[in-house]
Amino acid sequence: MGDLTSVILPVFIVIGFGYLAVWRGLFSDAGVDGLMVFTQKFAIPALLFRAISTLDLGPNFDLSLLASFYTGALAGFIVGLIGARLLFNRSWEDSVAIGFCCLFSNSLLLGLPITERAYGPDGLTANYAIIALHSPFCYGVGITVMEIVRARGKPMRTLPRTVARAMFSNALIIGIALGFAVNLGNIPLPGVLTEALDLMVRAALPAALFGLGGVLYRYRPEGDLRAILFVCAVSLLLHPAIVWSMGGMTGLARDALRSAVVTAAMAPGINAYVFANMYGAARRVAASAVLIGTGLTIFTALFWLTVLP
Repeated sequence: MGDLTSVILPVFIVIGFGYLAVWRGLFSDAGVDGLMVFTQKFAIPALLFRAISTLDLGPNFDLSLLASFYTGALAGFIVGLIGARLLFNRSWEDSVAIGFCCLFSNSLLLGLPITERAYGPDGLTANYAIIALHSPFCYGVGITVMEIVRARGKPMRTLPRTVARAMFSNALIIGIALGFAVNLGNIPLPGVLTEALDLMVRAALPAALFGLGGVLYRYRPEGDLRAILFVCAVSLLLHPAIVWSMGGMTGLARDALRSAVVTAAMAPGINAYVFANMYGAARRVAASAVLIGTGLTIFTALFWLTVLP
């Protein structure tokens, strides 16, 4: 248990530094916003671009891996949507936003550093395969269902254009797409460019974790506790349990199973709030679920790391 704590706690200590710095007025809201713009629109897209442009796509895009993870993610979305509608009597728009919270685990800011600290840099290959499809899949599902809900009684011919425009204005998806283009096109990159990108990549995760702490201070919990805890239960328990079960049934390799379960077991990411804010739906539930779920991840991640092979 001590070894597992030493794996997880440094990640949350960095988040805590960011939270404390903003709480005590040592780091401004404007500074947090600037840091998150740098990480989410430049450094993390650069990280994804570099990882995917050099990834061996053949063996690493394991169908069992992707089916296990994304079946669990989609199940979480459906359970979240139906639960919000039937258990909490939320509007359809709120229900979709709450379902998106259950769908979008924090694969980057929590999943990557925790997996790296637990299993080393060589254990991240399956993480990158999951992340390559994560934003496109989650935004594709969330935006499509939300636009269908919002278009009740209206013509659906504009739906594909609306979904495509929303997805391809996302810097993470652009970084992923460019990485695939370089990889599949076997395009050589100048050494000076890759070294410059690697400088940004090295700053991506620590800066993003610090910024995440500042963002979480801003979105302190307010009401809707039952719905928030429901989201946390689906995200932290149901999603990884489905991935664990499917991975075992399909004979998923040990390293891939570790990456898939750890990634599935992460709290909802900031993108859950971004999505809710984009549509003005269930924003308080989304923001508070990110905060409370991130805190609970300390304990649930310890559990999943303990049971994993």
